[in-house]
Amino acid sequence: MVKNQIFLLPLQPIMRRKMRCTFLLMLLLAMLTGCGEYNRVLKSKDVDVRYNYAKKAYEQGKYLQASTILDGLITPLRGGPRGEEALYLLAMSYYKNQDYLNSGVYFRTYYGRYPKGIYAEDAHFYSGYGYYKESPDPQLDQSLTLKATQELQNFLDLYPKSERAETARNALFELQDKLTMKELQNANLYYNLGMYLGNNYQSAVIVAQNALKLFPYSKYKEDFEMLILKSKYQMARQSVEEKKEERFRDVIDEYYSFINNYPDGPNRKEADNIYKIAKSHTGK
Repeated sequence: MVKNQIFLLPLQPIMRRKMRCTFLLMLLLAMLTGCGEYNRVLKSKDVDVRYNYAKKAYEQGKYLQASTILDGLITPLRGGPRGEEALYLLAMSYYKNQDYLNSGVYFRTYYGRYPKGIYAEDAHFYSGYGYYKESPDPQLDQSLTLKATQELQNFLDLYPKSERAETARNALFELQDKLTMKELQNANLYYNLGMYLGNNYQSAVIVAQNALKLFPYSKYKEDFEMLILKSKYQMARQSVEEKKEERFRDVIDEYYSFINNYPDGPNRKEADNIYKIAKSHTGK
């Protein structure tokens, strides 16, 4: 009995290794078979075979295979009964594969070609939401953020009662905050440049005022208004003597507007100090 036990023990890990090797070989064979089928379909001239394979690949989550095949079917299927679905599936394949730039191109192509199509609502939403996902940090170029904003706003205009409307609105608010932050960074940059190579304080005021017009409900509204007050104060302080009183009066008017909007804001103390200095130059 002891000998048998000693003899059997080393066979158990050997059997497990054999079973593991067998499983891996079967898995590899299945993958090679699948790849072989995909390559055959990709080279096939039969539109039906390619289209059916692409749909099956999409349903199985093989989005790269689906998009590769569908990309070659859009032209031959256009105008036919499957053209609309093929275009939508191509866009969705790119979207599911997180290629939001290409998905946006095809979603826009879809709703441009089929404005009343059965996937039109989805196309409008995913076009904007894909660009939203690609939107970069505020310090970078905001072209995609602007595109996302336009697409999502179009979606909300067309489908205000959609079940995705709330998601679109939340994304839109986030994008607008990002655009506003970009403008705030630009305005602060001008402010920090001061009088270097010109009156950059005036540029800071213009950027801030334009941002307030574009984004009147931004969470950065107080920051913009405080920056306007500080910029006008610096312009007055660094003015030639004959313009100082007039510009300090403008600072005082700006101060009253600011404290009326933010009587208990975090910038109140700094605003009060600016007011005291401005008042000492005007007697107002």
